[in-house]
Amino acid sequence: MSKSKSAAKTSKAIPATLQIGQAAPKFSLASSTGQPIALDDLLGKKLIVIYFYPRADTPGCTAEACGFRDAISEYDKAGVTVLGISPDSIQDVTRFARKYRLNFPLLADPEHKVAEQYGVWREKNMSGRKYWGVARTTFVVDRHGKIVQVFQNVKPAGHEQEVLDWIRSHK
Repeated sequence: MSKSKSAAKTSKAIPATLQIGQAAPKFSLASSTGQPIALDDLLGKKLIVIYFYPRADTPGCTAEACGFRDAISEYDKAGVTVLGISPDSIQDVTRFARKYRLNFPLLADPEHKVAEQYGVWREKNMSGRKYWGVARTTFVVDRHGKIVQVFQNVKPAGHEQEVLDWIRSHK
């Protein structure tokens, strides 16, 4: 597995996590489907769930991705597109998607530009070691590109149901 730049140091100020009511920053990223995915191409059609996860094929990220995979028919019925974004390489996200037979696109953000735009690229601390990485966060974006919900400090197990329940209760 190639190393992502998630451990790279950064000195610039990172904006706060985006809030409800703000416009979702536009992006176009390589995806596990083999085709780039642009937010603009999805707007106007469905609600969009964009979940940021720290690293492909790690226990928490696998649980979260497999949860969305197992619930994708419910998301489809609710008229929702699901996208996962991580700072991994396109090779790593594609391998991860294939290994777990994920039925929704994973997007590669190896330079963490989109994570920075969404305010989820953060300094983290594990066992006294500081490093930069993605703060596990999920955004729900409406058909017009406005953020309508933000889930921060996400616990991977059962998160897909938490998001789906929120969507159903706000339709």
